[in-house]
Amino acid sequence: MRKTTRQIQLGQVAVGGDAPISVQSMCNTDTRDVAATVAQIQALEQAGCEIVRCAVPDMAAAEALAAIRAGINIPLIADIHFDYRLALAALDAGVEGLRLNPGNIGAEWKVAEVVRACAERSVPIRIGVNGGSLEKVLLEKHGHATAAAMVESALGHLRILEELNFDQIKVSLKASDVRRTVDAYRLLAEQVDYPLHIGVTEAGTTWSGTIKSAIGLGSLLLDGLGDTLRVSLTGDPVEEVRVGWEILKSLELRERGPVFISCPTCGRCEIDLIEIAEEVERRLHDLPQKLTIAVMGCVVNGPGEAREADLGIAGGRGQGILFRNGETLRKVAQQELADALVEEAWKMVEGRDASTD
Repeated sequence: MRKTTRQIQLGQVAVGGDAPISVQSMCNTDTRDVAATVAQIQALEQAGCEIVRCAVPDMAAAEALAAIRAGINIPLIADIHFDYRLALAALDAGVEGLRLNPGNIGAEWKVAEVVRACAERSVPIRIGVNGGSLEKVLLEKHGHATAAAMVESALGHLRILEELNFDQIKVSLKASDVRRTVDAYRLLAEQVDYPLHIGVTEAGTTWSGTIKSAIGLGSLLLDGLGDTLRVSLTGDPVEEVRVGWEILKSLELRERGPVFISCPTCGRCEIDLIEIAEEVERRLHDLPQKLTIAVMGCVVNGPGEAREADLGIAGGRGQGILFRNGETLRKVAQQELADALVEEAWKMVEGRDASTD
């Protein structure tokens, strides 16, 4: 059962309440380079990104946000630290959300200025607590950046906004290790009903970061926690979006594109299944419709899995049997299996009948 949280609105995307769990990412381009940033966001959109964030290190970056906003179709979040003037400039540029911690903005009147501007524009604020940048007083109190310290930091930032009568808030509590991240979210979720942005920060490269993110986010999502998520990877942010969607799809929380089933291979396999499976997944990853596609290597489990899938193959000696909706279509030579699967997948999406071959 998913925890019921308040709902906020980031442009056209609702977060919290009964809204779908959204997938987001962050650009790694120089925000001042409008063309490069817009191009990256458009690639993220194609991959299924629903919310995107840009770093705003200086006023030139803040001023570039208006042109970036004009070139994209998803809500834009400005990532602000320390300087309240950058937040105000980002709001003037038309962003749909801010990520900032009011405790590091400075004097109370500066925070009040930002909150007033957000309230006027109905722009939410994400309080983003990171285990690597906790307040010194909390580190001294707790000894290090524990889950309890992270929650105490979040509650302190929340109080600042609540005292200014602002409640359009979502919260994140990210650490670079899974256990601390999960513990912090669980602890905070017992105390507040604000929507949660979940993620394991600085998770690592695509390989190791995907594993850590899948474990951390999967644990929280199975607890019913999380209203929007980001997978933080050292690499192309498009991969963050793809991994995020795969996590949601594996838990049957969202649907987008194909679901791939493939066997791990063994001594019974008599086709080059690894190469075929990788090629099929690469060529059909952005298929716009949900299809279950099975790439199986032998006669033990292969026919059953392939028949249960929307589309699949069961390998034999140098060839495979092609199945569609449980029916046998034909035998296909090994070197033609990937092409046959891709072709049939597009026929299914486009509504063409396989019998027209």
